[in-house]
Amino acid sequence: MNAIKTDIIDLMEGIGQRARAAAAILARSAPEQRYEGLCAAADSLLAHSEEILAANVKDIQAAQAKDLAPSLLDRLLLDESRVQAMSEGVRQVAELDDPVGQVTDEWLRPNGLVIQRVRVPLGVIGIIYESRPNVTADAGALCLKSGNTVILRGGSESFHSSTTIHGCMVAGLQKAGLPEDAIQMIPTTDRDAVGYLLSGMQNYVDVIVPRGGKNLIARVQSDARVPVIGHLEGLCHVYVHESADINKARDVVLNAKMRRTGICGAAETLLIDRACLDTHWQAIADALIEAGCEIRGDSKICELDSRAVAVNEADWDTEYLEAIISVRVVNDIEQAIEHIATHGSGHTEAIIAEDPDAADHFLHDLDSAILLHNASTQFADGGEFGMGAEIGIATGKIHARGPVGAEQLTSYKYVVRGTGQIRS
Repeated sequence: MNAIKTDIIDLMEGIGQRARAAAAILARSAPEQRYEGLCAAADSLLAHSEEILAANVKDIQAAQAKDLAPSLLDRLLLDESRVQAMSEGVRQVAELDDPVGQVTDEWLRPNGLVIQRVRVPLGVIGIIYESRPNVTADAGALCLKSGNTVILRGGSESFHSSTTIHGCMVAGLQKAGLPEDAIQMIPTTDRDAVGYLLSGMQNYVDVIVPRGGKNLIARVQSDARVPVIGHLEGLCHVYVHESADINKARDVVLNAKMRRTGICGAAETLLIDRACLDTHWQAIADALIEAGCEIRGDSKICELDSRAVAVNEADWDTEYLEAIISVRVVNDIEQAIEHIATHGSGHTEAIIAEDPDAADHFLHDLDSAILLHNASTQFADGGEFGMGAEIGIATGKIHARGPVGAEQLTSYKYVVRGTGQIRS
């Protein structure tokens, strides 16, 4: 703590104090007011799309000068369609049922007490993310919808883009008469700010949500002095069962790997049953290679297909985030489940199968946050789940799991109503 510069401490203390004050106001705000703020923010994003794209050009140019990996550049890049999607995501969040104040359970005790469990905001949320500037809008929108104030710390590589997007979110707050400090962005790329957010702001911040690579997640989980909602890397698997329809298998594997290789829901490992190898492999391999994907196969795959290169043991534990996939031939569903349990990160797994018993076995026995049957792992996304947006896929088991949307950013309190009861 002593190593953190005084000016950073003063900056962060001010941000924390304002966030806590805004949280008290936001928690009492009407759903209609938060709805108005979100709609105004969505409009502002579209109205300022040229400024957002101009800021993004600065970030892209700086990233290219640093030789950032193609997967990170893809995450960083904004275009008109992505700005449109960002605005639409905020609007979808606005249209969701308001989670704050929902009564999730109610019961009557024999003594006449009526007990309710009621959703409440978490309070002040700190969100640390890396290259995706759209997280600025997604996170701000979800926190506002759920009655939380948020302190955003975007990656240095997306600083200009995120700052411009943040301005649009604040414009929405202003129009709705909500405190501007409900959505704050740390206005510096100094890493000391992250250190102080994690270890020095327990009086202000209720929970930290990291969104980024393995190193970021590890640092947050190690240094944070408040609870963390986080995920490990997206080491996602697709398993082609012997009963799989060949066309479904080809199309789902191709989409799961190649639709966008740089997202956490992209498949990194393909498991295929030995019993369908002769009938299914050629179509799947042809589709992947034609799309530009490198195949790293086990000895059986390399024997069968000269286009594959030999996999090494580290590949089974690697989140490539690029056009590479590891392939293993398995004897049966049990070996597939064993492989995923050993090497997976608990994020997302898919089975391609026409046998309903095999599908049920896979879905029941695996314990990842998201499990799919005959569908691409790229559906691991809050928007695709009908949540409007998400601020990450949580792979832990405490509080939130899977896509973290507005509802997952609430806690609850118990409200007990009586008629004068006293306890004997």
